[in-house]
Amino acid sequence: MIEVRGVHKSFGHLEVLKGIDLTVAAGSVTVILGPSGSGKSTLLRVINHLEKVDRGHVRVDGELIGYRQHGTKLYELRERQILEQRRGIGFVFQTFNLFPHLTALQNVTEAMRGPREAVHRKALERLERVGLADKAASYPRQLSGGQQQRVAIARALALDPKLVLFDEPTSALDPELVGEVLDVMRDLAAAGTTMIVVTHEIGFAREVADTIVFLDEGRLIEQGTPAEVLDSPKHDRTRAFLSKVLV
Repeated sequence: MIEVRGVHKSFGHLEVLKGIDLTVAAGSVTVILGPSGSGKSTLLRVINHLEKVDRGHVRVDGELIGYRQHGTKLYELRERQILEQRRGIGFVFQTFNLFPHLTALQNVTEAMRGPREAVHRKALERLERVGLADKAASYPRQLSGGQQQRVAIARALALDPKLVLFDEPTSALDPELVGEVLDVMRDLAAAGTTMIVVTHEIGFAREVADTIVFLDEGRLIEQGTPAEVLDSPKHDRTRAFLSKVLV
């Protein structure tokens, strides 16, 4: 479903992604691990075309993301076309990015289209899915961090995306609030939602991931099942990283 091929990305003289190849099957959960600065978040942003690639390409369901191809050359799509593609790719950020002047329900409906009653009903269903139907009229300041992130997940689900990207969705939360967000993500995985998750929650990765990918210094060092990567890593760099995070 998702194909990342030969992706390179630099910021100035710093090369952040150095030829990433990755395939993600529909309905699967891929967890990306790696130290800070390894390129994990940049890879997610490239998949959603929040960052332009320098070389390579990304396809979702066979469709080039952010570009059209003419012969051997790629030409960037217009902003309106890129925004339309993004409607099929949900994104949950580290920070919740909710509009403070809108209620939880209004935050979810913001990007939705259609008759008002149908949009309202669907948004309530999404809030119910993350356990927050009773907070529909609450503003972000009235919600805990965990609740705000669950509203952000409901918003990402509002447009029935083909794929949902999670960029360290629990890193901004107090430890006691992490579980409620991970529980929602477990439910999504069980329902067959295609997910790519950047996280340091190793227990979640072991339990939910179909594939674990380890990045280091912009390169894909190792990938495999949770048992393969977490219990029997082949690469020295993977072993060194896991020795510090598996306690």
